[in-house]
This record gives sequence, C-alpha cells and structure tokens, in this order.
Amino acid sequence: MSATDHDPAAPGEPTRSLEIELKFDADADTPLPDLAGLPGVASLGPAEQRDLDARYLDTAEFALASAGYALRRRTGGPDAGWHIKGPRIGGGRVELGWPLGDDDTVPAVIAAELAPVTHAPFQPIARIRNARTAYALLDPDGAQVAEFVDDRVAATDERTGVERSWREWEIELGPAAPDDPREFFAAVERAVLTAGGRAAASASKLARALGY
Repeated sequence: MSATDHDPAAPGEPTRSLEIELKFDADADTPLPDLAGLPGVASLGPAEQRDLDARYLDTAEFALASAGYALRRRTGGPDAGWHIKGPRIGGGRVELGWPLGDDDTVPAVIAAELAPVTHAPFQPIARIRNARTAYALLDPDGAQVAEFVDDRVAATDERTGVERSWREWEIELGPAAPDDPREFFAAVERAVLTAGGRAAASASKLARALGY
C-alpha cells in the first residue's frame, strides 16, 4: 500500500493510512518553492483552499503524548473526522480515522482503541485552526506523487490560554510516490531552502501549540 492510500473501512472500522511527510517553517511573505521541477512531477493541481479546525485531547497526565499518540477531532478538509496518530515508526506514522459524529464526546470505539494506552478520561489540550492551501503534485499519468500544503496556523494552548501563530509547509507522499523517497525528499528540501524556507522548529503542530 502506498504512503497515503486509505483502506476502505467496514462499518464501525476506521480508515487507515501511513503518513510520510516533511515539515518546514516559512515567514509570512516567503514565496512558495518551485515544485514543478521535483523528480517524477509533471504538473501541479490547482490551489485548493481548506479551513481546518482541530481540537486535540489527552489525559491530565498526557498519557497519549507520552506513548507517542495524538487524538484529535477536526472539521474541514477532505478527511474531517476523529483521528488517532500512532507513534512514529521508521519514516512515518499510522493514522486511523472515524466519522465526526454529532458532538465532541470521544466515541466509545476510539476509547476502546486507546484502552491499551490509558483508561483515564480525556480533556481538551489544544485547538489548532489552519488556513491551508493544498497543491497536488502529479506524475505524467495524472496520479498524485505527493501533496504540498501551505499552512497559516493559529493555535491555542487550552491549558494556559496562550495563543501562538506561524506559517508551515508540509509535503506528504501520495499513492504514486517513489518506493524509495529519499531522492524526492532531498529535492524538496533543496527547493524549500532555495525559496527561503527552513527546518521546522517543532516535530508537530500539537507540540508547537503547547510550546514544545
């Protein structure tokens, strides 16, 4: 299965994908990198605007984060829903997804999925709002090699009320990604640095929202 292929979910079962991505920081006025010249990329899809609003939850003792997990409920975008991101394994993280449901209460099926990690109650720890512009990077046959996103992020630490904002670029492998993405990612990094981007200051949006 390719990096971002989704297994179709049976009733009550989550979708499952492997997230393999690179993250970078950029200033508010930094121009986008030249993506058309990346290996295997023949064209770029049109810019797609997405308004994302994610609320992250954990226990009071941060049991999920301590075990490498993240739990969120996100609205907006093509994958709106509940998500569990698992611990990083090699170059990626497995992500499970369920429908949004009617309220913010953690569904029983998700609590059961996380039961091996913790039985403690969950509480909000961060809210991350994101004005995203997404671009599909396509091969000569029109299949998606990767997706590049330009994120303008506004985050609130729900524990302290501290607000933080930043601009971030991500590139995530798609179904037509090369089996060995090292050359592709090296070319991405060169393009980003040439445009004025830099290495990400934090490993994830959640960590950055919480001041890590």
